[in-house]
Amino acid sequence: MRIGIDLGGTKIELIALDEAGGVRLRRRQATPRDDYRATLTAIAGMVLTAEAELGERGTVGIGIPGAESTIDSRIKNANSTWLIGEPLRADLEAHLQRELRVANDANCFALSEAIDGAGQGAEIVFGAILGTGVGGGIVVNRRALGGANRIAGEWGHNPLPLPDEETLPPEPCYCGRSGCVETWLSGPGLAADHRRHTGHDLCAEAIASRAAGGDDSCAASLGRYARRLAKALAEVVNILDPQVIVLGGGLSNIEHWYHAVPRLWGRHIFSDVVRTRLLRNVHGDSSGVRGAAWLWNDGREDPAPFIDPLRR
Repeated sequence: MRIGIDLGGTKIELIALDEAGGVRLRRRQATPRDDYRATLTAIAGMVLTAEAELGERGTVGIGIPGAESTIDSRIKNANSTWLIGEPLRADLEAHLQRELRVANDANCFALSEAIDGAGQGAEIVFGAILGTGVGGGIVVNRRALGGANRIAGEWGHNPLPLPDEETLPPEPCYCGRSGCVETWLSGPGLAADHRRHTGHDLCAEAIASRAAGGDDSCAASLGRYARRLAKALAEVVNILDPQVIVLGGGLSNIEHWYHAVPRLWGRHIFSDVVRTRLLRNVHGDSSGVRGAAWLWNDGREDPAPFIDPLRR
């Protein structure tokens, strides 16, 4: 049995999968925000309660909104700021008396979709998260890549490539830099762009809904977003050349991207033909927690789908 934990800013989700990926149990509870010790207690309690209910001990993988430092394994880059600097893996291993595997939540999303989702069967899968922020994960041959610095897939904090219609100076990003992909392609980024052009405050979902209803200004905002998404993903294709790019996050539900972006990205991709497919996720909000469970694999038939330089 594989247990996955998705540690989010507002909720903690647990899933237990059988060997074939079937769901045996799923639970959710609120995250104890700003309280690290309570967060540890909540996660450990959920795991032990699930195992007692199912009568079986499982492996445990955890998806987190950040990464582990290669220096001391403490958490860095987490938007759940009360985790930053804490030895999450070591503390939970002490609570649960077993080895755990920990990965960024975007890596877990990509792994889930590569194992039995939209990217199933593909050699290289890039999972792009488009939501409140912009993140990404890379899976190669069913292995989620952590990277030498534990930042593989962090395309959201590169500059938007090939700026043309974008105004300068670029927007500041929370990470301390300016003009990051995230400032353009997050949900708040789409809303801010629409506001700059129209003076109207609308969320991303409302912009998409009104565009579908014939609102020209909203359609223009989607058009600008699609051009920027095409350029940003073209850069990913030029580096990784994935068979599949899977979109996740709230903005992945906007159908417009799946038709518009593949028509636009070819001019920016260094190839005479583009075979990369842009696909909607299969598992939706469950992809992160499923991918956390898939961080463990016995390797009897397939290699363990996780490369962790901290365990070498």
